[in-house]
Amino acid sequence: MSNHLVWFRNDLRVTDHAALNDACKRAQETDGMVIPIYVVDPFWFGVTQNGFSRVGAERARFLLESLEDLDRRLKAIGGPLRIFCGDTRIVLGDICQLVSATSLSYCEEVSTEERRVEAEVRAAMDPLGVSVGSFSPSTMCDWDHLPFPISETPEVFTKFRRLVEKRGRFSPPALPPERFVSNQGFISEEKTIEEIRAMPWFPSDRAGNPSPSSSFFVGGVTAGGKRLSHYLWETDSLSRYKKTRNGMLRVDDSSKLSSWLAFGCLSAKEVMQEVNRYESERVKNDSTYWLKFELLWRDFFIAMSAKHGPHLYRSGGLQNKAIDWERDQSLIEAWTQGLTGYPLVDANMRELLQTGYMSNRGRQNVASFLTKNLGIDWRIGAEWFESKLIDHDPSVNYGNWNYAAGVGNDAREFRWFNINKQASTYDPKGEYVKHWIPELSEVPEDWIHHPWRMSDSLQEKCRCKIGDDYPEPVVDLFHSAEINRQRHDRAIDSERATPTQPLLGF
Repeated sequence: MSNHLVWFRNDLRVTDHAALNDACKRAQETDGMVIPIYVVDPFWFGVTQNGFSRVGAERARFLLESLEDLDRRLKAIGGPLRIFCGDTRIVLGDICQLVSATSLSYCEEVSTEERRVEAEVRAAMDPLGVSVGSFSPSTMCDWDHLPFPISETPEVFTKFRRLVEKRGRFSPPALPPERFVSNQGFISEEKTIEEIRAMPWFPSDRAGNPSPSSSFFVGGVTAGGKRLSHYLWETDSLSRYKKTRNGMLRVDDSSKLSSWLAFGCLSAKEVMQEVNRYESERVKNDSTYWLKFELLWRDFFIAMSAKHGPHLYRSGGLQNKAIDWERDQSLIEAWTQGLTGYPLVDANMRELLQTGYMSNRGRQNVASFLTKNLGIDWRIGAEWFESKLIDHDPSVNYGNWNYAAGVGNDAREFRWFNINKQASTYDPKGEYVKHWIPELSEVPEDWIHHPWRMSDSLQEKCRCKIGDDYPEPVVDLFHSAEINRQRHDRAIDSERATPTQPLLGF
């Protein structure tokens, strides 16, 4: 009897899973068995170039919850998820030999390090005589039917969107396999979730202090499906999405689906299908379109990552601008810990620290502040987000940071966010700020976004002494923006990234 392996990665679901369907088909044709596998590779839990943990405790928790949910779903149709620990190439090679596997199926990813691991795995399969089936990345528009080669993907989102909407193909998500036969016995070196959690390098909240919102972001298909149903069908929040999406405090201001998309608990096609059904059965308006619009942004960043590869991670970004970035450790510390003296920035950074999440509006503001006011290398911000965000996706995260820093492919003139204006527009009463910064809880509404302007007597009355209870601003907002505008103006666009061939084998 032949054994067919499915290598799960950031695609932790059974619906719309081409690799799982392929393995099941192979097994059916050969009267064989399917063995689903996930490898917890310590490499992904190391540190970034700037010394941050690559995976924070909240994302690690979400991963284990997603694996547990996937295991339950696989058992319902055939057999358990097998979890192993170690170097991915070595682990998969050893398992293939141990179970005499004849094939390995997996879904491809586009980011540089993920592609390197894929290449290593494929090379390890050759001498073993294992047939490899690889399948396209999970996007809303069919990856294999984009209206242009990857190497000719438009550099500007608007052009990308228009071409894809007009000529792209949007097929429905593939159904899960009804049933498969799997090896039910224990496989040598197999690990339990508890054993993975106990690994000394695996991130966890050792202090045992759950964040206020940690129970909201629960990993797995079950929780992702519940969130999708709640946002669309139970609350009709989708019908108001375009109006509320910039809100930062209320949970239904936006869909909050990004974490389940990042881990592949939900596919973009599943979300698209449900939105289409909502439009057919409830209402179709600008808001319902806008959620699909945002999913197209995700497709765009994935395509950009596939096209430009390692250029995405350069100091000068995709434009290769020679910007003389700052690396002031005291400013970096103030930004990461939410102690810049600008309440809107600090509230967002503290929410990130405590929950592993930050709204899109918040991300734009804190990224602008780091690069356009503090002048700090954007990659430090991207790495901090990689460490702390549950929904980290390398293509989306680094693509967005390129854009925010003014070094991306869709960047225009020097653009920065006036934090004071942003605060008055999106948090006019200071509710969001007071929720995350308790030391400002008694500051009057008129002063909440610029508490340093309060008189000494008012500071005493509010029990918030600036410089002691809450920091003074680390920079002058307008002066710092002007300095960094000049820095950008001096930058030389010395080597624009224009690869002539796609960096993926499609």
